Amino acid sequence: MTIRAASVKDVAARAGVSLGTVSNVLNRPDRVSVQTKARVEAAMAELGFVRNESARQLRAGRSSALAYVMLDGSNPFFADVAHGIEQAAEAQDLSLFTCNSNNRAERETVYLNRLEEQRVQGILITPVNPDAEALDELPRRGTPVVIVDRTRGGNTHCSVAVDDVLGGELAARHLIELGHRHIAYIGGPDPLGQVRDRRRGAHKALADAGLGPEHLVDIGTEALTVDEGRKAGERLVGRPASSRPTAAFCANDLLALGLLQQCVALRMSIPDDLAIVGYDDIDFAAAAAVPLTSVRQPRRELGRRAAELLLAEATDPQHEHEQVVFTPELVVRGSTR
Repeated sequence: MTIRAASVKDVAARAGVSLGTVSNVLNRPDRVSVQTKARVEAAMAELGFVRNESARQLRAGRSSALAYVMLDGSNPFFADVAHGIEQAAEAQDLSLFTCNSNNRAERETVYLNRLEEQRVQGILITPVNPDAEALDELPRRGTPVVIVDRTRGGNTHCSVAVDDVLGGELAARHLIELGHRHIAYIGGPDPLGQVRDRRRGAHKALADAGLGPEHLVDIGTEALTVDEGRKAGERLVGRPASSRPTAAFCANDLLALGLLQQCVALRMSIPDDLAIVGYDDIDFAAAAAVPLTSVRQPRRELGRRAAELLLAEATDPQHEHEQVVFTPELVVRGSTR
């Protein structure tokens, strides 16, 4: 047997007041006397009444929630970004929906459609493809979009990102200054802009040191995961000793942690046999068996600033798009020291 949820009419009948009075208690309590408000709230408690927030938002044409479509829910980097977004949303008494596209364009599209149907105030997204047409269509239909941890050509959207070319340069320069001349770059799928930019920064550091591109050995992976880092470690160690790199720069910390695990399992000494630099500086980096040198991104600040831009766009018709770029920082630990 299905139990019917208590309605506003039920509350009004139980409290002996009009529907308008119940509505005022819910939406404009300052218009109701203290005694009447207490009577209505008592009736709600007795009936187990829960307001239909979705219906209210539909009538208002606007939700009290933001949404973040992250690229990879298994990566702690994106969880930290979401935490920064949530802090900004909470400060404005807003909720946050989080979705994980899992780096799948079709899944991303499903989420964007559903979030638009939910009339969220705006969507923050780390997109599979920053140039996807859907990211243009949503704002045209009234849903603001801010791009997180990516950049996009033109001035069509607000975006918040980190200078990944500089980050790659910082990582490679550190290894070069330690005397390494044969460096592996362990990156993920090439279509990812960050992977390309971090590699480009590493090549710049080599050129600045008078070293050619042959000093950077590209070891690609299928994903930016710990497991792929282990596999890269197997391939790296399997190379002849004469051509084996003495250092590795990984496109993110998960790859670096997988590489580190594989090296430890093979009883290699870190950093004597192989120096390792990661990227992102997630919390696990400092807690690794050999603390990981990493390029730090301001993860929570990235999310917080993106949310502020989204709220500004959602509430200000005169809002002008901003492209915010943060500066990364090298944090040196035991994996290179």
